[in-house]
Amino acid sequence: MKTDTPSPLNEKNRHRVRVGRSYAGLGLFAVDAFKKGEHIVEYTGKRLTGKEVDALTENRYLLEINDRYTIDGSPRTNIARYANHACKPNAETETIGGRAYIIAKKVIRPGDEITWNYGKEYFNDFIKEGGCKCTTCQSKSGT
Repeated sequence: MKTDTPSPLNEKNRHRVRVGRSYAGLGLFAVDAFKKGEHIVEYTGKRLTGKEVDALTENRYLLEINDRYTIDGSPRTNIARYANHACKPNAETETIGGRAYIIAKKVIRPGDEITWNYGKEYFNDFIKEGGCKCTTCQSKSGT
């Protein structure tokens, strides 16, 4: 399957976000403020069919965009891959015209880490066993 074309949104916003140290390793942080509902970045990568996804041994950067296609967001050029999971996130994903975007759920201030909820299946497959490291869960555990 073909690789997605470069994202005009990511080019436009490349100076409005940065990758930096986070509770989970690396994270995506706001350099500028984002308004509620504003598109932050596009989740980019090669589009895979269900058959191609089933053939993968492990990939933590898969984002299903519809019943037919999933985006393999593993290349480091996909800046959206650095947005970490949070149980109470400040952003969410939305699929529009076969493309996936991370969109602010509320006002995001400069310096805030951009987070979204990866969903129950991802949580159960990759996060649950080691325990969630998001700030909400860590404050509940007292660490």
